[in-house]
Amino acid sequence: MPSIMITGCSSGFGLETARLFLDRGWQVTATMRRPRQDLFPASDRLRVVALDVTDAASIAAAVQAAGPVDVVVNNAGLGQLNALEGVSLAAIREIFETNTFGTMAVTQAVLPQFRARGSGVVVNVTSTVTLRPLHLLSVYTASKAAVNAFTESLALELEPFGIRARLVLPGRAPSTRFGDNARARMVDAIPEAYGPLAQQVFAAWQHDDGPVTTAEDVAEAVFRAATDPGCPMKLPAGADAVIWAAEAAAR
Repeated sequence: MPSIMITGCSSGFGLETARLFLDRGWQVTATMRRPRQDLFPASDRLRVVALDVTDAASIAAAVQAAGPVDVVVNNAGLGQLNALEGVSLAAIREIFETNTFGTMAVTQAVLPQFRARGSGVVVNVTSTVTLRPLHLLSVYTASKAAVNAFTESLALELEPFGIRARLVLPGRAPSTRFGDNARARMVDAIPEAYGPLAQQVFAAWQHDDGPVTTAEDVAEAVFRAATDPGCPMKLPAGADAVIWAAEAAAR
């Protein structure tokens, strides 16, 4: 049976993606910093493995525990919501360590087995903020835009080995905990000068009743990216993501 390793499975997109692949008969390695077996139904096709994508030893141990895999999904990520002036360089480095360098490190760790078999798929989950810039998300957007560029270039170098690399771009997902987690990481207060802007942004989000993205949308997009060789390089996930992608393409 096909096998997949997914990072960031403790909640949201990663959790729903792991559940979907499990439901569809795959061997699933669901990774997270603090493993929680209770998040999933009992299954002999499931491994729940500890993984900190910023730690080389943790990555090596997780890849070994997963065994041979056909697909790796880099979903683990941190949010950051603040004006650039309000974010310390240490916080910026932390965001890039997880969102950007962590994605590269996990991918690098699985490529030797993919190349040896002449097959494999890398699916990197980023964001539609890379298509439609939003206020107070400059650091987060930069970390995800870097993954977009990385993946598109990586796809070219891996193609001769029969390995595919694809991107899934979710839209706004208020049903997940991602926004709450991003706000919780605002150790540095929003600078006073940006207070009025921040209030406008938060108010707009609270009253936004337009289309959104669900975790199920993202899981289905990841499944397509993993199983459909004809899938486009950038696959928007969610009703709002599809709209944003179309607007970006028309510009």
